[in-house]
Amino acid sequence: MNYIDRLVAELCPDGVDFYPIEELFTTRNGYTPSKSNSSYWENGTVPWFRMEDIRENGGVLSEAMQSVHESALKKGGMFPTGSIIVATSATIGEHALINVDFLCNQRFTVLTPKEEFKSLLLPKFLYYYSFVLDRWCLSNTTQSSFASVDMKRFKKFEFPVPPMEIQEAIVEILDKFTNLEAELEAELEAELEARTLQYEYYRDSLFEALDCPRVPLGSFARLVRGSGMPKTDFSESGVGAIHYGQIYTKFGTATAEVIAHVPEDKAKKLAVVNPGDVIVANTSENLEDVCKAVAWVGDSDIVTGGHATVIKAPEQNAKFISYYMATGRFNKDKRRHAFGTKVIDVAPKNLAKIEFPVPPLEEQQRIVDILDRFDSLTTSLSEGLPAELAARRSQYEYYRDQLLTFPRKGDNQ
Repeated sequence: MNYIDRLVAELCPDGVDFYPIEELFTTRNGYTPSKSNSSYWENGTVPWFRMEDIRENGGVLSEAMQSVHESALKKGGMFPTGSIIVATSATIGEHALINVDFLCNQRFTVLTPKEEFKSLLLPKFLYYYSFVLDRWCLSNTTQSSFASVDMKRFKKFEFPVPPMEIQEAIVEILDKFTNLEAELEAELEAELEARTLQYEYYRDSLFEALDCPRVPLGSFARLVRGSGMPKTDFSESGVGAIHYGQIYTKFGTATAEVIAHVPEDKAKKLAVVNPGDVIVANTSENLEDVCKAVAWVGDSDIVTGGHATVIKAPEQNAKFISYYMATGRFNKDKRRHAFGTKVIDVAPKNLAKIEFPVPPLEEQQRIVDILDRFDSLTTSLSEGLPAELAARRSQYEYYRDQLLTFPRKGDNQ
């Protein structure tokens, strides 16, 4: 029997009282002030919380990323500090404790403890128990134009109200666990970042040490720009395809597999990618992702579409080219040829002007072999990090659930 179990047995020998949301809380919906009234959104002093606040700053919040003017308040005024906001439509299964008077958008239902219960409830305890409510919400949705929680049943969901001494003890334990989890996450991410920087430095050093001519890409390769192929063209089967957006979200330096296909009749109108070609994303919303490259090392032809260029250099090593296009020197060179603000592009004719090292094929393969080994190490670390974090988080959630499970008053003991 752990400390909390002993406390419950001592202070609640007959079990713990449970109360439905509709009895324990005042519930109100958040809202978005009219965007057409600019005065609501200027010189704001009222914190207005959205899902972005939780994603960016966690589940216990005292400041909002956006504020609105007091004139935007409805008759009910601000929601009081110590309330819980629960996502009950669209993105379901998240919540936050708000430690300031506030507003929030319509995606949230606001739970404010009723006056007669305030002295019996610790806000942080309600915050931790709301993780149980999150799971319930995910399993109790109604489908219309978008998912939403069954609010009639939501109001019947019950919260336990153990004595304050028990609430305080649980909060103290879970706060420590939360801090330990955050520290572990920071340590693992710092280790991964250090290894990645190490790898990038070594990769760039290998290319800088090459004693060979540097010549424009267009002098030894043919560049073919793709067109068409919206995602709506994707099919369950057909000809393998790589969409430009997948290059910087789904693939690394090289791939032998695709995750998309297009029908054969549509494939005939697209740029063909032969084994040993390199596909480049010409366009992105940020400079970092422009000219991200992936070498196609599969054993059959595939296709690509708009905003992508195929580098055809059959006399060179495709992975060598792709690795070089990840170096600091290449990224510095591409900046001189990038244009655009919201959408940034490097045209094939400008990509063709960028100089590449062209050592003998044996040297290209030597460097590729070295970088493959480093890349494998970095990939295993980046895959191991989420796995380690997930395992620790699962342990934490299991322990949290155990702490938040109480015998119900009236049930057989």
